[in-house]
Amino acid sequence: MKITRVSTLIVNANIRNWIFVKVETDQAGLWGWGEATLEWKTRSVVGAVEDFARLLVGEDPLRIEHLYQTMLRQPFWKVGVEGMTAISGIEQALWDIKGKALGVPVYELLGGRVRDRVRLYNHLGGGDARSMYASVEPAEFAERALQVQAMGYTAVKFLPVPRTEPVEGTRSVRYAERLVRAVREAVGPDMDLMVDLHARCWPAMAIQYCQAFEPYGLFFFEEPCPTEDIEATAQVTAVSRIPIATGERLVGRHQFRDLLQARACHIIQPDLSHCGGLWEARKIAAMAETYSIAVAPHNPNGPIATAAAVHFALATPNWVIQEAISSDVPWRGEVLDEGLTFDAGAILPPPRPGLGVEVNEAVAARYPLRTEAEERYFHPDGAVADW
Repeated sequence: MKITRVSTLIVNANIRNWIFVKVETDQAGLWGWGEATLEWKTRSVVGAVEDFARLLVGEDPLRIEHLYQTMLRQPFWKVGVEGMTAISGIEQALWDIKGKALGVPVYELLGGRVRDRVRLYNHLGGGDARSMYASVEPAEFAERALQVQAMGYTAVKFLPVPRTEPVEGTRSVRYAERLVRAVREAVGPDMDLMVDLHARCWPAMAIQYCQAFEPYGLFFFEEPCPTEDIEATAQVTAVSRIPIATGERLVGRHQFRDLLQARACHIIQPDLSHCGGLWEARKIAAMAETYSIAVAPHNPNGPIATAAAVHFALATPNWVIQEAISSDVPWRGEVLDEGLTFDAGAILPPPRPGLGVEVNEAVAARYPLRTEAEERYFHPDGAVADW
């Protein structure tokens, strides 16, 4: 079997462009799908996929590790997040091909099931952009969290922290505490809550947020400090009574090694569409397990990324929960047949071979590339603010 073509299909989903990667073979009807979605860097990722394609055409798609090493090591200049995202999408598609060729779901190729269901958490309002990023009042947060609860989810994540300065007074902390309190009072004590800080603070401020949120029993507090400053996150982790999660912006096991060696968090969040794909994520998770650190993969992306994450979760012992958006666009289910069964806030093991997904390319073509919103964010004094 040989690879004959590697291509991308871009589907605009409002806040982001989904980048689907298709790897075709010389076997009739046998191809694989992966996802390489990376907000605001769509053209860079598509170009990287095209660069890697010339290394792959004519090769055996079943030699996944060999082809991963080829993409990673053959170019003299090592890749950053754009290149690793391209590799991730291609790598997922290779697993899809291999599962289809052997007639088994991908999780069977990753060692088989270690659990019977994959628990999910969603975002406010199911993940549409306005609910996630434009909610500002406690009543709005509460209402949209209740919508998620009504969908059957048992966990929800939200961003109550404004675009704060790295160090400032307590006004933003008091504001965020009101929002978290409103959500907890609305959904009750049994629904798990996750709060995301978007890496906007330095340690002293992040610790104040931890202390303010402590009464509300968070499942985890995400990205309290800039991802690249591992020591800063470690300072927060050392004093926080809330589990600290981070890692969505890291790629490759070497970057995660530094995070793990510093014991800078309690939960790592590799994104399977950025970190290097399924097998690299398994290597990262295995390292984390030796440090007694859990894995909760990042995934606000499209439906192929979610399918890949489900297979990873089914085969990974130290996995704890999976992020997945359901309502970013109303036509999400029309573009892709995911073959996934939702049951009481969880996904059941998919029975189809490969990743179990198939793209309706005709429907996808209705939503072509559109440049992401060019809104920029500034503090009151005009200084640039973190998104």
